[in-house]
This record gives sequence, structure tokens and C-alpha cells, in this order.
Amino acid sequence: MTDNTRSSSDIFNNEDSNTTANPHIDQIMSARLNRRGLLLGGMGVAATSLFGAGALTGCATASTGAGAAAAMSAPLNTLGFTAVAKSLADKVVVPAGYNVQVIYALGDPLKGSTAAFKNDGTDTDWDNRAGDHHDGMEYFGLDANGKPSANGISRGLLAVNHEATTDEKLTSFFIHANGGTATLPRPASEVDKELAIHGLSVVEVAAQNGQWAYKAASNYNRRVTAMTEVLISGPAKGSEHLVTKFSPDATRARGTLNNCGTGKTPWGTFVSGEENWFGYFHRDAKDDDRRGKKDKQVAGLVRYGRKAGAASRHGWESAGSAEQYVRWNNGALATNARADYRNEMNTFGFVVEMDAYDGSQPVRKRTGLGRFAHESVSFARAVAGQPIVAYMGDDSRGEYMYKFVSAAKWDAADANASNRIAVGDKYLDKGTLFVASFKDDGTGTWIELSMNNPIVAANPDFEFKSDADVAIFTRLAADAVSATKMDRPEWGGINPRTGEFYMTLTNNSNRTVDGDMGADAANPRVYSDMKGSKENKGNVHGHIIRVAQANPADTAFKWDIYLFASEADADKSKVNLSNLTDENDMSAPDGLVFSDVTGLCWIQTDDGAYTDKTNCMMLAAIPGKLGDGSKKSLSYKRADGSEKRVDTYMGKSQSPDILKRFLVGPVDCEITGLCETPDGKAMFINIQHPGESSKMADVNNPAKYTSQWPANAGYGAGKRPRSATIVITKKDGGVIGT
Repeated sequence: MTDNTRSSSDIFNNEDSNTTANPHIDQIMSARLNRRGLLLGGMGVAATSLFGAGALTGCATASTGAGAAAAMSAPLNTLGFTAVAKSLADKVVVPAGYNVQVIYALGDPLKGSTAAFKNDGTDTDWDNRAGDHHDGMEYFGLDANGKPSANGISRGLLAVNHEATTDEKLTSFFIHANGGTATLPRPASEVDKELAIHGLSVVEVAAQNGQWAYKAASNYNRRVTAMTEVLISGPAKGSEHLVTKFSPDATRARGTLNNCGTGKTPWGTFVSGEENWFGYFHRDAKDDDRRGKKDKQVAGLVRYGRKAGAASRHGWESAGSAEQYVRWNNGALATNARADYRNEMNTFGFVVEMDAYDGSQPVRKRTGLGRFAHESVSFARAVAGQPIVAYMGDDSRGEYMYKFVSAAKWDAADANASNRIAVGDKYLDKGTLFVASFKDDGTGTWIELSMNNPIVAANPDFEFKSDADVAIFTRLAADAVSATKMDRPEWGGINPRTGEFYMTLTNNSNRTVDGDMGADAANPRVYSDMKGSKENKGNVHGHIIRVAQANPADTAFKWDIYLFASEADADKSKVNLSNLTDENDMSAPDGLVFSDVTGLCWIQTDDGAYTDKTNCMMLAAIPGKLGDGSKKSLSYKRADGSEKRVDTYMGKSQSPDILKRFLVGPVDCEITGLCETPDGKAMFINIQHPGESSKMADVNNPAKYTSQWPANAGYGAGKRPRSATIVITKKDGGVIGT
């Protein structure tokens, strides 16, 4: 979510704990390695340990890209639709020639025995209903007989994240009859509902006579909630820092939470990133003293946004003495970790893997991919004999970009394995995690985060004893090697035309000219933007960065900024650097997905700075390649009269023929999640939290809701707004975007 408004959900969704003053990695190498005598026989050996074996091979060439271009069945070189205008209407707006259907919304039954959704706050059986805040999503095809098929175009499964819920203070007020209880203690009956609306769902969808619908009684349908038992997998399995009363051997955990971005593995499973989970926990003001302030767990808790005494988002820990409630109190309350839930928060913040086709397989938490505020997972094209490479971002202000490289080399036979989760064990449980360091000359380095890196192993600020520690306290390891602080890394995608990796950097209200988050080449803009009478500062509108590598597993890369988001009328010399117009201006790029069919890049927004002029939107782009633009210099006057100059590297200027607005959503929503059928003729999009700024006091007065979508579009009972999945098709039956 954006950080330009300050609702209750914003406070917990905009964790801000990176106060490190990171010097450049070259300074770290000089100061720390020389001080400890860890050069290991020469700088060459030290650099190999620091950056991985590929560090000494030189920088990538921009022309080759990360991997290679992938085959597209219907590549597009033009955008065949008229841009839609900005809109403040409470509806979904798409171009002429397209149809929109709502097919799956909050509360929809997933079992034939579950009652139809009344949408008045009295509904029950939430473990068998669609969860709230539909977010990232992937499509898994079925053939006519309901069997898994990569080519299924008219029948398939949607695996959907249910990130969070609409709240004003504590309570998820739209799912409770009178808005719920906004004081502590919370009633157990309300908390039980709220535990169930978080997590994941799998739902079968099918098209008949051009109309899509979900199948309420499908055997494939299922939920994974905040209470579902899951398995811990990878280097952190069995770690002392994951020991809980529920799992004394640290091999199991319960639930997945705040699932935001997604990914689809080369072997056909669904992966989901746990994002803003920290705010769901509470520990009292004396917890640091009980643990001992030198206990590294205290440093870990603070670095991950949970200070002693801070209130939790929903107060779930107050609902009673049963395990499903007390687990949200992560204080050290008993004699040891086996008797309380002091480590419960450490079991969240990972990428989870699920086989959408096979509900008998437990969900895995893939700890090898690190622990932070995960968004999407972008897999480079799998190449036989080469490792699997996955790119990720940590969505908080001043956090980092990451990459995982598997130890196992890709075997093409694994793309069709009968046990897909076992293939995930093979590629995701053993490997190396890296964090990005961006240099001012348009190059960069992926720095290894493991005990093989002497800077991590000998870090004076936080003791790492094992790679399990690195997997659990990943942010602290990234701090140690002085990774580049970015402007909220969110969703990523691999351009199938070039193999380059793109990542949205949504915004950063903490970006300043100088200081711990001073403007740098990869995050160069600092400016002021007015929303009515309110002034927003920092990098208000965000940007999209891209990375090219000769081989995805290499540590050297080149980068540029593909797109600077901006309002069309902003200063083109300082803010609107990409020359955006009324057809394609935007704020806060968040979701980003490349079509495997057309190669189009779809950009979705989650904005709070431009919503006085337009609701959130989705745009289509033909993005070109790294190096198609030029160097740009920005100058900033300091209070003392001196000047700071920042040089950056930007892609070519945009125009409506290569970037235009395709969709605008209803009031107060975020546009998120995108997947398509294998023929590119049906596209599924999620509309998240419409009407989220409605007041809890008005829960029974629909006239005062800021949105009544999707009821006002003819979907479902009641008028309370609901997050929902839509499907977009062309009236002529063609490919989306043509």
C-alpha cells in the first residue's frame, strides 16, 4: 500500500525500520576485511567469497539480458486499443471493445454446503469462503476432463492471495454485523472470522458461451488461512529461532499471512510472498528487559518493525487463552521458547509454495529465499544445466532487492513431474541468497548473503552463527554488506523479449537529498507534490528499475530506470522525466506482470497521491530494453547554498503508442494481481479494498460508503464493498491488447 495517507492499515503496511547508515560495499570491504585480517590470501579470494564465483567475470552487456528471450505465441509491437481516461467513477473502466465480468468476491462459498453470501456481517463458515483483499494471483489450466493441463484455456484454477482486510481501528468492520469491536479485548467470535479471511484460496473457474464463472462445488476449491498447518523447509528448518510451543522442533508452523505478490515456478507450482505480517503481533513494554537487551532476538524484532509495547493491528492476542489467540503475543512470557510464542513472528516473512492442483500436499515455507516483506517472485527462464534464479523485493521504505540462485541445476524433465512440491524441495531448499548493490555508473553487484561471506560471518553488529540465521534475519545480513536502500521494491517481472528483470519501486516518503536515504543514482528523485492543500515529499510517485545480466546466475549486472511515474503536468526537468501524458501518467506503480503470450508489460497502481484526480489504474506497455535511453543529471540545492548532483540512467521517453492506460478501477481500490489463459484471450485482475476509506460508524449506512462496488455492477447481495476478481475479454474474441 502507499504511504501518502495514514489510515490504520497504512500504519501497519508501511513498516519503516531501516535506520542503518549504509556506506558503499567498497568501504565495507576495506574497513571490515582489513580490520579483521580476513582477506584470505588476497583480494581476489575475498571478492569471490563476498560476491560469489561470478564476481570477477566483468559486467554484463545490456544486449544479452538476464537469460534469453522466451517464445511468445502472439507478440505485440503495437497497442491496439484507445487509452481510457482517468476516472473517479465507482466502476471498472476498460477500452471500447472489451467486456468485464466479476467472477469471485469476498465471502463467495467454496463448498456446495456453504450458504450463499448475504454480505450483511452475519455470514459464518469463513474457512470455506473467499478471503478478503484479493491480491496476487496465478492461473493453472485444466483440460475438459478436469485434469491439469498447461494448455487449458476455458477451464482452470485461480490461486489467489488474500492479503489483509479493510479496517479503521482493530476490527475488519465490513464482515461484522455492526462493524465489530474497536476496543480490547476483542471477542473471539470476531477474531475467528478475521483469522479465516487472510491467506490463500484455490478456486476453479470455467468459461461457457463466452461467460466465465467460478465453480462453487469444485473439489479443487480450498482455503489456506492464518491457522492452516504448514511445513518449514530449507536452511531455517529446525532453527532455535523458530522453536514455538506449537512446534518445539521448529519444523512446522501455522498459517500464512499478508500474502501479496505471487509467482509461478518452472515446475508448475504457486509461490506467494508474506509481506506486512509484523503488525499482527504484540509484545508488552517489558519484553526487552525479560529477554535481555543484548539478546540478538531484540535486535531482530526491532529491525523487523516490532518494538516492545507497540500495539498490534487487530488485537487478536486479546481474544482469549486458546492457542489461536495467544500465539499473536510474541513476548518471552515463559521459561523457554518451547513454552510460549516468543518466536512466532519469526515463522512469518517467507515465500510459501503451494501445489494448486494437489490439496493433499502441505504448504511449504521456503526459508532459503530469505525473510523480509516479500512481494512477488520472478523466475528467470529455466535453462537445462543452469541453476534456477528467482528475483524478489522487500516492500518497505529503504529496503533491498534480492536474488536466489539454486544449488541444483535445472532438469527439463522436472517441468512435468508428478510430485511438484518435491521438485520445489530440490530447487528452493538449497541455494544462495544475494542482495543488490547499485553503483553510480549504471552497473551493480549481487552480494552473497551466507556464512561464506566474511563480512556476514564476522559482522560486529549482529552475530550470525549459521545460514539459518541469515535466512531468518535476512535484513540484518543485507545491512551488514551495505546493500542499496531502495524506494519500496514491490513486484517484479522478466521481460520475455529480452530476459531483463523489471521491478517497481512504488514510492518513498523518506527519500531526501542527503542523509541515510539520500538521493542516489538508482533512487534519484526528491521532490514535492501537492494533493489539494497537502504537500507530499520524497519520491512521491515512484519508478520502475530494470536489470540486465549476461547470465541470471552471475553477480555482475547493468541497470537503468525504465520509467519514472509522474503526473502529466509535473516539471519535465525534475519529476516527469519519462515525458508522461494524460494517456499514460500514473502514480505508485505496484503490480507488474509480463504477458507470456504478447510480451506486453502490465503495470498496476496502488496510489494515495493522485487519487484526487483518478482512481487506481492499469497500463499496458511495450518497454524496449536497457540502454535505450540516456544519462540524466539532477541537481538539488541544499540549505547552505551548496549543490548536490545526482547522475542516473533512464530508459527512452514514453509516448502513448508504447504506454497507455487500459483500466481504471472503482473508488478507493488498488489494482493488483494479473494472470491470463494460455491463449491470452482472458485476463484475470483483482480489485482490492474498494471503499476502504469508508467509516466504521457508517457500516450500516450504504449511502455513506465511498464505494458500493461490486454490488453496483450487479454482483452479489448487499451493498458493502468487496474485494473481487474480474475477468476481461475482447468482444471479438481476440487476444487482450490487440
